[in-house]
Amino acid sequence: MNNYDTLSEAINDLQANDYPYDFNLKPECLECASLKIEIRPEDFKVDKTFRFEGMSSTDDNSILYAISSNDGIKGLLVDAYGVYAENISEEMRKKLR
Repeated sequence: MNNYDTLSEAINDLQANDYPYDFNLKPECLECASLKIEIRPEDFKVDKTFRFEGMSSTDDNSILYAISSNDGIKGLLVDAYGVYAENISEEMRKKLR
């Protein structure tokens, strides 16, 4: 995988090549709305993590996770630094470290 300068550059490249789906973070799982599925922590792995820092503010920091499910579904999860820490289960927190 490449190194990217911006979050949008990373998302565009990864979606075009291997990670076409968008995942949403829920307290106990990942949700893929377009496929109408939920993926539990034991059913996915984080392939790569990309960190991006905003130029003007530390509030602009974000993390992009490239994720693969055990069923072969690949997608992306975008999250702000530390936001997930308070809102998800311990199993999800461990997966996204």
